[in-house]
Amino acid sequence: MPLRLVYTFLLTLSWYGLKIVALFNPKIKLFVSGREKSFELLESKILSGTKSIWMHVASLGEFEQGLPILEKLKANYPQHNIVLTFFSPSGYEVKKNTSIADVVVYLPMDTGSNSKRFLDTINPELAIFIKYEIWPNYLHRLHERKIPTLLVSAIFSKRQVFFKSWGGFMRKSLKAFEHFFVQDPNSKQLLESIDFKNVTVSGDTRFDRVAKISEGNNQLDFMEAFKSSHFCLVAGSTWPEDEKLLIDSINSSDEGIKFVIAPHEIKQPHVDGIVDKIRKKTVCYSKMDKTDLKHYDVLVVDTIGLLTKIYSYANLAYVGGGFATGLHNTLEPATFGIPVIIGPQYQGFKEAEILVEKGGILSINNQKEFDFLINKLITDSSFLKQCGKVNSDYLKKNVGATNIILRHIQKIL
Repeated sequence: MPLRLVYTFLLTLSWYGLKIVALFNPKIKLFVSGREKSFELLESKILSGTKSIWMHVASLGEFEQGLPILEKLKANYPQHNIVLTFFSPSGYEVKKNTSIADVVVYLPMDTGSNSKRFLDTINPELAIFIKYEIWPNYLHRLHERKIPTLLVSAIFSKRQVFFKSWGGFMRKSLKAFEHFFVQDPNSKQLLESIDFKNVTVSGDTRFDRVAKISEGNNQLDFMEAFKSSHFCLVAGSTWPEDEKLLIDSINSSDEGIKFVIAPHEIKQPHVDGIVDKIRKKTVCYSKMDKTDLKHYDVLVVDTIGLLTKIYSYANLAYVGGGFATGLHNTLEPATFGIPVIIGPQYQGFKEAEILVEKGGILSINNQKEFDFLINKLITDSSFLKQCGKVNSDYLKKNVGATNIILRHIQKIL
């Protein structure tokens, strides 16, 4: 039996297994129920006979990588439908109403029948996959139909199946890509080692994304009032392990320092738990109303969509996830030319590894190191400025990937 049929059979079994798990797991329920509506949404929004440009992303981080390209495609090719698909509920549920695409859906499971129906429905002239997304049946159909397909902001390592002696099935899937745009020379060398020469080292489109954020209008009236003229630490995408460090530091901090905590989990019980442990005067974003914010020391942001702008008010940032769950986006605060503190687990996050080595991102292992660093950054203005400059210089040096990719797309469409 061909390996693609074995793969499809196992994937179909997994789908039925997920349907059972969905009865008990809310996130899996979204994963399953959302996909059951994908074709209905597509067929209601895509006019028969029209052409599309399709971008597929895994989740929110990959969406941010794809966004600079989507913005240009929407502006330059208004006659095409822009179709955006997500794999993960954590991306789709946040961005399902984005105006950057004409239709946003979960990617139907990667079976032969789904991939055929999907491509028949959207009729793409171009397909763009972001970073790691390799789905053999979809890629097989795209290759079969000679639809130009790009892999963008890709990053490869020797650990991946493509470079193993037994990875022939997945290597074959890579043949569907008309071109690879990779983040670093090592990825290019790895692809060349398995005879793929259609590779360009373009860098990471996220740098273009955060550069645009830093150059935009980031004014927030509530942050103007809250920060006033004080030193401000903004902690973004925090998890319980991060919040314990932050709360202990806040409770022992000097007067006159302002703290913003934007937790990853914003359900009321979790937010209440944070507020209850803080001994400084604290207010939640959802309860600000007409509160005079200048009298508060801590602001807990219990909403989504504001963090990138809030970072523009920070003198110092802390990015969560580096103690347990996986580091969140460090480029968003770094683009504002401020130091960034993270936990110890940042291996595999390329920009964090580089900026830790350069000294713009500072990694800590425990409370003692965290408190020492905050005190040093508050009291030593030259150290604060030096760390921030490392970050801003690095980001400025790495913009431009989007334009490289768009020049290639112009030759296709």
